[in-house]
This record gives sequence, C-alpha cells and structure tokens, in this order.
Amino acid sequence: MQIWLRPLAFGLAFATALATGLAAAEGPRPLDEELKDAFEAGELPGLHAVLAVQAGKVLGEIYFPGQDERWGTPLGPRNHGPDELHDLRSVTKPIVGLLYGIALAEGKVPEVDAPLIAQFPGYADLAADPRRQAMRVEHALAMTMGTEWSEDLPYTDPRNSEIAMEQAEDRYRFVLDRPMAGTPGESWTYNGGAVAIVAKLLSEGTGMAIDAYARKTLFAPLGITEFEWVRGGDGEPSAASGLRLKSRDLAKIGQLIVQNGVYDGRQVVPADWLERSFTPRAETGRGLRYGYFWWLAPEGDPPAWVAGFGNGGQRLGVAPETGLVVVVFAGNYNQPDAWQLPVKILEDFVLPAAAARTKE
Repeated sequence: MQIWLRPLAFGLAFATALATGLAAAEGPRPLDEELKDAFEAGELPGLHAVLAVQAGKVLGEIYFPGQDERWGTPLGPRNHGPDELHDLRSVTKPIVGLLYGIALAEGKVPEVDAPLIAQFPGYADLAADPRRQAMRVEHALAMTMGTEWSEDLPYTDPRNSEIAMEQAEDRYRFVLDRPMAGTPGESWTYNGGAVAIVAKLLSEGTGMAIDAYARKTLFAPLGITEFEWVRGGDGEPSAASGLRLKSRDLAKIGQLIVQNGVYDGRQVVPADWLERSFTPRAETGRGLRYGYFWWLAPEGDPPAWVAGFGNGGQRLGVAPETGLVVVVFAGNYNQPDAWQLPVKILEDFVLPAAAARTKE
C-alpha cells in the first residue's frame, strides 16, 4: 500500500497551509460547487465524501456515488450520503487511543509506563526475553515496541503483518511474539498489532468489548447512535481498522479535539490525555511525527494539526488552533497512489475555502 506516502504528502499540505496561515484566491466559489465540478470532470476519482467544518460551522459537505467495500468485502455501487456508514480503516486507530484515555481516567487500564508483557500473564514464556520485559504500554500506543512488523504489502496479501495477525489462532500472542528488531522505544514501525494489544488492555480492564465501551463512553456523549465495528474471524473487533462511521459523526470526533475533549458541555475525553496523545513520541522518518495513535505535524508544540489516515483515502484532519476539521471518505482501497486524492482535496479545495471564510 505504500502507506508512507499518504501521511507525508497530506501532512506537508497541512504544515504549509495551516501552520503558516492560509492564502486564498479572490471570490472563490462555494466549496461544494468546486468539488462537484471537479468530480464530474474526472479529477477526483474514487471520492465518496468531503465534510469540512471551520470554527463549528460547516464549510462544505458533499457526497458522490461509487463502488465501496466493507473491510475488504465488496459492497458494489453505493449512493453515499450523510446517513451512510463508511469504512474508516486506520482512522480507527486514533479513536482507540481516545478510548484508552477515557478508561485511564476511570482507573480501568494500566498507566502508560506499566510493563506491557506483565499485563499478559498467560504469555509468561515471552517475559523471559529481557528486551520484551522492557516494553511499556506507551510503546504500543506510540508504535515503538521494537518488534518486527510490516504492512508495506497490500492488505489483500496474507504476508502483510496485520492480515497475518487476523488469521492467527491467537492474535495477541502473534503480536507480542514477533521477533525483536530493536530496543523498545528507540524506533517507530507502523504496527496495527500494537492497536490490538491496547484494545485488549481496554477490554480486560473495562470488562467490555471495545465497541460496547466506545458506545457507552465516547459515542453516546457525542450523539453517535449508529456505527459498526467489524469483527475478525475470532470474533474480536478489529481495533486497527474495523470501525465504520458516518461522515458527520467522524467530524464530531474532530470537533471534540478542537474543543479540548469537551462536547455539549461535557468533558468526554480528558484534556490532559489529549495533550499526552499529541506530544511527539517518535519520528516516523517520513517527514511526520507520531503521538499515541495520532499522526502529528512535522513541527510545533503543540502540533499545528493532528490526523488519522486510512487505507483507500480515508482522512480525519484537525487543526485545533484554527478550528478546522476535515473528513474525507474514498474508495481507492489498496491503491498505492490513494494518498493523492485527499491531498488534492485539502490543498486545492478545502484550504482555499477556509481561507476565504476566515477573511469574511
């Protein structure tokens, strides 16, 4: 999938346009009209939805028909709209991170500096390796576990580590038993298995599957009543990529970030957890930084933007200081150039429209 290209390009777009200020052309047309014309001209292949919110007000919202999938299973042509659930793929990951922060505040999951292997007493044999003993919960949250893991191959390939995990008899042993490639905390490797481990800590600590816990603690307070969390062959919700939401509901999560964890007057996610999540924990080596399951702007403290990236062109981008939330849904699954579509939407359409709104 060449996942690295997506965050780099999308990230540079945010960095150059949001961190340094926006410049807009005089008298731009409405965002929806611009996107509609470009789609009809064949310039935005595979686009399903764009929703942009600035300072709590909708900047643009538009949907297009197209072929879609449900976690790899073809759905055929769909008339996408605001009431249609859509795969988030890896945008699922930062939402798992938010859930961990909620559970931590409730005292139901280990602190981030707790030894990781010790949370899995059934795998006592793995603790014999001193390097595994050095793993902490935060190494899973930051994807710096130090184990071998590769998602460079398409997610249709059984050699892809995430797919191999899904097909394993015990997904959690599979993740924790990967050969050690380095010292935990020293280097970053994109790792869907790390998300599965964090989700297991959540389910064990709360006594609830992550989809049930999400419904109770995150979705219900935001008024999100309909969602789907696709389960693997072992019946476990796929923490790395299985969540399906509506565009407006994903935008609510972005708005929650803008409002420092508060929604409708309620502190849904602890503000200090957001601060910890958006503190850079690793350099990805591809122009961006990484926090606790969030991609972060290349520089800035706090970062000018945070984001989730998903297979096929799914995006949630949030610029807290400017109040900009951008949701993109697309159907370009497993295409190496899928990153180009959300980058084009951001640079050529959303940011100029946001700049024009700012000038009004």
